Amino acid sequence: MTNSAPEPRFKRLQKAFAAHIRDPRKAEVPEGIEDRRMAIYRDLFYNNIESFLSGNFPVLREITPDEKWHGIVRDFMVSHRCETPHFPEIAQEFLAYLSESRKAESDDYPFMLELAHYEWVELALGISDEDAELPAHDPNGDLLEGIPLVSPVAWNLSYSYPVHRISPEMIPEAPSAEPNHLVVYRDRLDKIHFLEINAVTQRLLELIKLNAQATGLEILQMIAGEMQHPDPDVVIQAGSQLMQDLKARNIIIGARQ
Repeated sequence: MTNSAPEPRFKRLQKAFAAHIRDPRKAEVPEGIEDRRMAIYRDLFYNNIESFLSGNFPVLREITPDEKWHGIVRDFMVSHRCETPHFPEIAQEFLAYLSESRKAESDDYPFMLELAHYEWVELALGISDEDAELPAHDPNGDLLEGIPLVSPVAWNLSYSYPVHRISPEMIPEAPSAEPNHLVVYRDRLDKIHFLEINAVTQRLLELIKLNAQATGLEILQMIAGEMQHPDPDVVIQAGSQLMQDLKARNIIIGARQ
């Protein structure tokens, strides 16, 4: 039985180099490299990552004390292994770190993950190409008699905390009494918007996405039935107006053909 060949020196050096950049307090400067030179790489890597995260999670950064924030960024570099080399996807890696790798601390905001997700959505929709190939549809189709189509770059979301209102002046201490329903969407000019919606609108969008064969009228009849409304026609009339408003915003983009 032959012994495996020893790891080449350059690989050992690469690993030591990367380990020190990630965690300079615990991993020593690689042998033979001047600390002054190594500091250039330490600062370059950290500042790039920190700047990118600050830019993609501006509200989370603004409300987080400096020492706490830099501790989070450093722990992200130390404990999380990114699956992608692409900078635009680092925000998604940071979100994965918060939800899977990070050990909660007593002074963490209870809404930290929800806020980070909300801020990530804006970036994700900004670069999404999900609308590059759309199902056959008529932009001017009848939304009641036809089958309405929701834009793939319109995401209806629900949060326990009012993430869209959080700021240094508004730090919620507890979840809202009712879920916070939002639609974050990209318009025809590729601008990102958010719309606060109620539970009925949330349900409407959900049913349109789940029932790709149901007409707008059938979906509104479903909602009227779920609400046990005494006059379904009232729901249908209001729902028809609502769908037209959502179409004007490019949330609904027409009727399927």
